[in-house]
Amino acid sequence: MKKSLLTLVAGAVLLAVSCSKKSHTASLEKAAAAQEVSIRVMSYNVHHCNPPDKPGVIDIDGIAAVINEQSPDLVALQEIDVNTGRSGSLNQAEELGKKTGMKYFFGKAIDYDGGAYGVAILSKYDIAAPTVHKLPTLAGTNGEPRVLATVKVSLPGGATIRFASTHLDAQRADTNRDLQIKEINRLVSADSLPFVIAGDFNAIPGSSIIEQLDSKFTRSCQNCDPTIPIVNPNKTIDFIAFRPAEKIRAKSTKVLTGIQASDHLPVVAELTLTP
Repeated sequence: MKKSLLTLVAGAVLLAVSCSKKSHTASLEKAAAAQEVSIRVMSYNVHHCNPPDKPGVIDIDGIAAVINEQSPDLVALQEIDVNTGRSGSLNQAEELGKKTGMKYFFGKAIDYDGGAYGVAILSKYDIAAPTVHKLPTLAGTNGEPRVLATVKVSLPGGATIRFASTHLDAQRADTNRDLQIKEINRLVSADSLPFVIAGDFNAIPGSSIIEQLDSKFTRSCQNCDPTIPIVNPNKTIDFIAFRPAEKIRAKSTKVLTGIQASDHLPVVAELTLTP
């Protein structure tokens, strides 16, 4: 009788310990999952909001509709007009911010047609430290000046990242793109924050430019779908990338096909950040 009772007690203790361990493990797993933050990032070269099949037409609503359909947390935009004559003197960055309900930042690359032209960032969350970094262009090449626009973004849960939009040189030769990606890599190497960059790199996977991008960043896709032209696309030049890989991972990446609002197709990536 005593032996049987002792056996029952021992069994109950073991069961309680086992349940306690499982509960503790579940709590740890739940806490770890709670610390992860998922963000949806879009990169979109919007061709100054001019649909390629409608010369001279500016359709900000069309671009805003594409963005709103995806409900991204962060958007990197390229070829943005601010107060230019060709775009009706509208601040496209501001207008897209209004139409998407997002904060915005414009990074001027050049003066153009009575206004400015460059890249922009949209964010669902508050932004800080907005900065425009001028990227190098070799004298004598007639390359258009390019920039890297960056902001700090505070995400839900307290995590902070640096987010950037860029548009590298479009000339046939890699000369200026090579200088520009080197400068981007130099800038990010000195940054301690997790860093997400998106944009039009005017270079394809396997090129020296993308190899240099890959030396500092992890692209959200390795076999990425083509982003240009919008009909029968055959070239991949728009990317989303991040660092460090131990804190950020890509869950998925997709190129949105059948979109007629610009001459590029938008790219959307689901990223997970672990603080």
